[in-house]
Amino acid sequence: MFCKEASSSLQTLNIANSLSSQFTKPSALISSLSAGHRYKVCPRPNLRKRCTVTASKFTDWKDKIVKEKVNKIKVKGIITANEIIGGLLPSLLGRSLLVELISAETDPRTLTEKDPVKDYARSILFEGLGEDQFECVFDMPEDYGEVGAIRVVNHERSEIFIREIRLELPNGPVTFICNSWVAPKSKDPTKRTFFSDKSYLPLKTPEPLKKLRKEELETLQGKNRERGGAFEKFERVYDYDVYNDVGNPDKDRQLARPVLGGLSHPYPRRCKTGRKPCRKDPSSETRKGDFYVPRDEEFTTVKGATFTGKAVLAALPAVFPQIEAALVDPHMPFPHFKSIEDLFEEGIELPKNSGLFPMIPKLIKAAAEADDILQFEAPMLLDKDRFSWIRDDEFARQTLAGLNPYCIQLVQEWPLKSKLDPAVYGDPNSLITSDIVEKEIKGVMSFDEALENKRLFMLDYHDLLLPYVNKVRELDDSTLYASRALFFLSDDSTLRPVAIELTRPRDVNRPQWRQVFTPGYDATSCWLWSLAKTHAVSHDAGYHQLISHWLRTHCCMEPYIIAANRQLSAMHPIYRLLHPHFRYTMEINARARQSLINAGGIIESCFWPGKYSLQLSSDVYDKLWRFDREGLPADLISRGLAVEDETAEHGVRLTIPDYPFANDGLMLWDALKEWITDYVKHYYPDAEQVMLDEELQGWWSEVRNIGHGDKKNEPWWPVLKTQDDLIEVVTTIAWVASGHHAAVNFGQYGYGGYFPNRPTTARIKMPVEEPTEEVLKEFYEEPEKTLLKTFPSKKQATIVMVTLDLLSTHSPDEEYLGENPEASWAHEPVIYAAYERFKGKLQYLEGVIDERNVNVSLKNRAGAGVVKYELLKPISEPGLTGMGVPYSVSI
Repeated sequence: MFCKEASSSLQTLNIANSLSSQFTKPSALISSLSAGHRYKVCPRPNLRKRCTVTASKFTDWKDKIVKEKVNKIKVKGIITANEIIGGLLPSLLGRSLLVELISAETDPRTLTEKDPVKDYARSILFEGLGEDQFECVFDMPEDYGEVGAIRVVNHERSEIFIREIRLELPNGPVTFICNSWVAPKSKDPTKRTFFSDKSYLPLKTPEPLKKLRKEELETLQGKNRERGGAFEKFERVYDYDVYNDVGNPDKDRQLARPVLGGLSHPYPRRCKTGRKPCRKDPSSETRKGDFYVPRDEEFTTVKGATFTGKAVLAALPAVFPQIEAALVDPHMPFPHFKSIEDLFEEGIELPKNSGLFPMIPKLIKAAAEADDILQFEAPMLLDKDRFSWIRDDEFARQTLAGLNPYCIQLVQEWPLKSKLDPAVYGDPNSLITSDIVEKEIKGVMSFDEALENKRLFMLDYHDLLLPYVNKVRELDDSTLYASRALFFLSDDSTLRPVAIELTRPRDVNRPQWRQVFTPGYDATSCWLWSLAKTHAVSHDAGYHQLISHWLRTHCCMEPYIIAANRQLSAMHPIYRLLHPHFRYTMEINARARQSLINAGGIIESCFWPGKYSLQLSSDVYDKLWRFDREGLPADLISRGLAVEDETAEHGVRLTIPDYPFANDGLMLWDALKEWITDYVKHYYPDAEQVMLDEELQGWWSEVRNIGHGDKKNEPWWPVLKTQDDLIEVVTTIAWVASGHHAAVNFGQYGYGGYFPNRPTTARIKMPVEEPTEEVLKEFYEEPEKTLLKTFPSKKQATIVMVTLDLLSTHSPDEEYLGENPEASWAHEPVIYAAYERFKGKLQYLEGVIDERNVNVSLKNRAGAGVVKYELLKPISEPGLTGMGVPYSVSI
């Protein structure tokens, strides 16, 4: 007999086990199970011998019964893959790609996971260049239920990019969007898992998928990684590291740079690469080879791609020596303004077969017999009005509708005063007085009225730059001041420049030097004013590139992306909401570390901070960056450009009514927030769901404590307790990746391509700062020459022009806000309806922008020769358009 009365040490099995004599048919045994009988099996051999039905035998009988009762159907699977540049797809003619279907339902008879249904991709259908299809045929049980995941093993020798897997099921086709590289099993033995388009919160995940969900996250966290050392190209591990790979001390001590990240230089974290430390400075990482990013973060390299950001950045280091060789006296200034205009009209002759055409084809005019010509397209500013850059109104207008609309701020304290230590930097009191302001506003109102009525605004780089002035002046061919530029708001909502103050701090040998410059009424004053504007604009250009652009979008986005991939499953609804906003950002950041922001790279060579560029951005991150002010309304309020007003259209009232960036941006912000609100409240009907979501809480905790860990103790970090908390966090991240980045990136060539409008550096000091007779003589006799000497050199200007042209260009595969829905959004009717409303609002925004740009009463965006403000128009054609808002920081 079977031992029912076993001792307390016996193991309990939740199966119906009985005597074979009692149940002569397997079906009777299954019936016993369904009746819920519970038996104990004694592990002692002498007792077990009496048991004629063991657990193993039961399993065999169970399988037999299941197979007897369940009918099979044929299900075809079509795998769409992409051919890669420089190689061919695996043949997949044999047993090369194993595909497993995983049911999202448990077996009602056994209450366990259903067995996977497997087949090999064994046939091949050529669909033309770039995209091929492979076929599987699965024997699937009729009652298999919903397919919740597909697992793939690549038995080939090379990786394959799987775009999608389509299953032709009886109830209709189901497509799994993959868009992922699958490494060969010889390199990565783990099975690749692709989840269906149905999104699940962790607690609502079907039981058969929970283990897969956990395993996939552990893979991305690197927990299943067997090897150590540098990450290889095929790997998909997301981890954190400090910015210790922008310097290259092993190559040259002059290329050593401080580590960014930590107490000395707080900074966001980047993606870990695992490379070896430098020999000469173990705190720095070697720069050998490609900079690793997880495989699916790389740009898609499919045949037919005519442009990718990776190709652009890879080309730049090879392009510049060729251009420099073609320039006459590359380190000298342009001799006259005609020579600058010739860059657009005649171009630069290059040696035939220089090799530049394949790298930058849109800039090279290939001649059949003569030398090739490097010829730039005229930027939109030059096309509209070639003299506009000289005028004060355009200088002021661009603070609201130009390339860097993030820095103009309301004057809220008077007198202006530095907060730096006067013992180190000198007198903290500004020389811009109320008398100077009253004189310049010409009796429109008193100074007190102007201050009280919020009519005074400024670009204030004084305290930020003052500690760097003496250090930058020690660099070759460079100078620097701390600057303040003051503006008055007229009744027509335009700004009028009032004064510029330039300051050089004291040092061991000299006292402080400073002077205020105002728009002049005689020749000398006018030229000095133009030179002061050149310095002030160069400061704004450097701040724009390093802070408004690099730090606040590229750099600060990366921790959100790393944390999301480590903590949020690919089937998590918030991951799927944010995923389009993460596209290509890690890749473009890695390429930037290679050739843009690295020691001796483009930024250091061509912008005024020089080798202190990233250190400056670290100071700003430490002192000024706050997540709770990265959303547009909060940013505007913090700068005094808006006040909260529940009766206003967007919940805030602008201090400057005609502020094109803010006017268009608030409409875009509201559209994003409404879409995200609908999405979040669908998946999180109450606050408790937010609190109980372990993945969500883990993601946000990792963002704060690791990704932005140098600021983890700041009191302003949001806490995810309610739906509204989550909505604000996600909307902020989505805005930074889309609207913020578009506003500061895609107008770079349009405004900076003609470099006198946006000089990236100033190479000589003002002629009135402790001048020599020779300097004064040249200024009085040839003031234009002094201005040209202040501008970037030929080499610097040309490098910047090439870079801005390429980085302002939309690729053909760009993905714009509201253009196409993600597959998971289209899968859920409620979400798809919300997306369609979002898309409609963006289409409405395009029409509003078009109307505003022809309304001549809006003088900051319309008028004679005025460049239209189109940077926040959501959709764009490929190329250099000055419009279009991609989902992500993709270039």
